[in-house]
Amino acid sequence: QVQLVESGGGLVQPGGSLRLSCAASGSIFIIYAMGWYRQAPGNQRELIASISSGGSTHYADSVKGRFTISRDNVKDTVYLQMNSLKPEDTAVYYCNAARGGPIATMKGDYWGQGTQVTVSS
Repeated sequence: QVQLVESGGGLVQPGGSLRLSCAASGSIFIIYAMGWYRQAPGNQRELIASISSGGSTHYADSVKGRFTISRDNVKDTVYLQMNSLKPEDTAVYYCNAARGGPIATMKGDYWGQGTQVTVSS
């Protein structure tokens, strides 16, 4: 079993940047694919970025070219660098861990508690 703790959310102006972190513990981090989901009020939770244990990445069209997912297998941490933020990026962002399966549709059993990102002037 793996425990996930997100950090780095906050309030940012449109066009600004934030970096989210998700620290994992309790299991062997490198065997998991990792992903970032987000959920805005009234919307379903959606997968926006994912990374395999080997470093392959996948992005939703809505964030492609603006967000970058990366992982540090020594620190057992996955990151989401978010640039050129827009008001529509406002959501609670969740970290997710999964074993196996394609990263484009990953949805593992392990979730963090979520971190709020608000993009507003």
